[in-house]
Amino acid sequence: MNRATAKKLIERYFQQLTEGCGNSNCRNEFCASCCDFQPLDKNAAAAKALELFKINAKLCDYYPSIKSSTDSSTQMGSRMNVEDFSDVHYLTEQDVCRILSFCEEEGDYSALVRVIGRIFSNAEALMKSFKKDEVDAAKKPPDEEKLSEHSSEKTGTSSTAVLPAEAPNGLLDSAEVSVDIDAVRRVYDRLLSIDQVEAALVNALIYLTPNVELDLEYLNVYETNPDYLNIFITVMENTNLHSPEYLEVALPQFCKAMSKLPVAALARLSRLWSTYGLPQIRRMMETFQQLITFTVVSNEYDGENLVNDDETVVAATQCLKVVFYASILGGDVDVEHNEEDDDDSSSDELTLHELLGEERLYKKGPRVDLLEKELSVRPIDSIRPLIPFEDFVNDSLNDVVEMDKDFTFFKVNAETKFSFQSCPFILNIITKNQGLYYDNRIRMYSERRLTALYSMVQGQQPNPYLKLKVRRDHIIDDALVRLEMISMENPSDLKKQLFVEFEGEQGVDEGGVSKEFFQLVLEEIFNPDIGMFTYDDNTKLFWFNSSSLENEAQYTLIGIVLGLAIYNNCILDVHFPMVVYRKLMGKKGTFRDLSDSHPVLYQSLKGVLEYTGNVEEDMMLSFQISHTDLFGNPVLYDLKEQGDKILVTKENRQEFVDLYAEYILNKSVDRQFKAFKKGFLMVTSESPLKYLFRPEEVELLICGSRKLDFEALEKTTEYDGGYSKDSQIIKDFWEVINSFGEEQKRLFLQFTTGTDRAPVGGLGKLKMIIAKNGSDTDRLPTSHTCFNALLLPEYSSKEKLKERLLKAITYSKGFGML
Repeated sequence: MNRATAKKLIERYFQQLTEGCGNSNCRNEFCASCCDFQPLDKNAAAAKALELFKINAKLCDYYPSIKSSTDSSTQMGSRMNVEDFSDVHYLTEQDVCRILSFCEEEGDYSALVRVIGRIFSNAEALMKSFKKDEVDAAKKPPDEEKLSEHSSEKTGTSSTAVLPAEAPNGLLDSAEVSVDIDAVRRVYDRLLSIDQVEAALVNALIYLTPNVELDLEYLNVYETNPDYLNIFITVMENTNLHSPEYLEVALPQFCKAMSKLPVAALARLSRLWSTYGLPQIRRMMETFQQLITFTVVSNEYDGENLVNDDETVVAATQCLKVVFYASILGGDVDVEHNEEDDDDSSSDELTLHELLGEERLYKKGPRVDLLEKELSVRPIDSIRPLIPFEDFVNDSLNDVVEMDKDFTFFKVNAETKFSFQSCPFILNIITKNQGLYYDNRIRMYSERRLTALYSMVQGQQPNPYLKLKVRRDHIIDDALVRLEMISMENPSDLKKQLFVEFEGEQGVDEGGVSKEFFQLVLEEIFNPDIGMFTYDDNTKLFWFNSSSLENEAQYTLIGIVLGLAIYNNCILDVHFPMVVYRKLMGKKGTFRDLSDSHPVLYQSLKGVLEYTGNVEEDMMLSFQISHTDLFGNPVLYDLKEQGDKILVTKENRQEFVDLYAEYILNKSVDRQFKAFKKGFLMVTSESPLKYLFRPEEVELLICGSRKLDFEALEKTTEYDGGYSKDSQIIKDFWEVINSFGEEQKRLFLQFTTGTDRAPVGGLGKLKMIIAKNGSDTDRLPTSHTCFNALLLPEYSSKEKLKERLLKAITYSKGFGML
């Protein structure tokens, strides 16, 4: 419990000891309203309040005192009338209407404040309030009709309740709740316009939530009474939860209580909220986001005071997760069309990891999110969520997360410490990439240490790296043979740090040689003359050649290369459609995926689906299709048995389109893609990659960004050897760079960093260094691509600088050039 919450509870005990709860029938011996209570002075009450807080003593329900500016006789009459509502033990819409009418007649809302404070501060009373079975629409009084009309006019919405029958994706039973949500909305619509009631709601929530939290944590009340969820449903319909009155104490306490709900209850909430419209779900998302942002900017975090230990931020993030999955469920979802996971049988022999007690950290299976499992839906299943994924990212939080420590919590202390990687939707790709980097580096270190230990036992020379020695002219053959041997003999070697050496060249691989190795391998693999992939001139994308004569080993190699690039933090110049990354993450290709992989075919099939005429007679299509093989010969394929005899009609055209897409994206390239995925998983199978990243983020990890912001690069570039940002040659240098065209800028990046793409986060994350390399000379600039360092002589003029730089970036290739 944080300091603010503890302070608030102690104040409540103190108020209870000095002023009482206001209930004349109170039987709590620690309450001034109890007839047996012995009065205490303020000092004694303060000490007693602290003692009661420590033992978590009972707190009374809140009964707000009645205040009226009227004369004593009117006040006495009001009190007598208030007693008429003492029999209201829970609220219905009719009750609220009745009390509102009374208050409006009296010109005094004290009675309403008292009832609202009493009901909304009591878990049992609030749980029983606004139940559907308490509402009899046929006997709805005139005041209630008026309230419904008022709400509909004000909000511009229908007063029809949100019923579980409207739930998408077959979630009828799981979204069933007993609270009348629409009645709650109408009641809030009236109550929140009255200032005194707003204050009562805030105070009631402060009194309510600590007891609810204890009930959930220690008494398992939800298991015995699932209607306990009604409390959270009712409170979340309050459209003012994001306001400052709630952000200080009430909302943080509510989030902590909600985070104590069991997974089954959170799943019910998520399913229910998925039936709401976009405005309601977005409002809840923004409420939790505002609390996170407000808390983060109001505190200072460092290595000792981590944001992971901030209970408010953690609880609000866990609540936001419920809304995140509601957004997925309420949008366009495909829970089918899943790729089959390769079931690699594990050996019964103990590994070195296990012998050293490291199985839990490094041999752990893919992480399973319990809420995701309960809902049977994953972010990868989302075609289009109600709220874009980007809106769930909290930039303020990402600025203060210490990813090295968060990674430790994620991998080692998951049971006792909260890691934001368990809620990856709130992290941006830059932060998640840091987590992946730590995971990769620690695994490399582990493999290196185990290799050294194994070598000592065997009396052999240790080989701590994944060493590849290749000839530049035979790079594919050399890489294929070496990687194939490693994958068969000791696949764990693929998880060592990559170290590439070009035969006959001087380059020592600190990262730069690997970058060029990847580039040259890709140039060879994607060469159209080899025929492994087909190239679309319009989309500028490659696709697997279903008629390729190459064996699976070649495709496994390219999969390993992609995995190694992620593992070694290298950017590749590959051009795949998004469906490739979706398939790597576990989803099959569907008709929608054809839009970017095969746009012409997509438009043709879309035309079939949208055709309003007679499909059978006008189009004369059958369930037999044809395509050309590697040599241009036509190949016929039956989408169904005897497909040539089955005509496409209006009734079966959707099946035709689905089978066509299934063949093009999955069946026709099954052999090639399985080998490709096998290679990719050889490197990444134990990585949190699949858990943390969505397909579009995986593409960014592998390929980097095509958007080049050289202004950001200039701001983050560092200088060495006597140069500074104020040196004349540095000013000339940036003028020259900014005068380059797009292609020349890419050549400069390739020359300096080993790739023409921006890393995750943009060029500002590159940390380039420009170092002085002597005075004026005719020598060309040189670079250390391993360290993104440009060695720049101090040329005598800007013209000479431009001429020398252009020559260097245009004709450079290989290592050891001077």
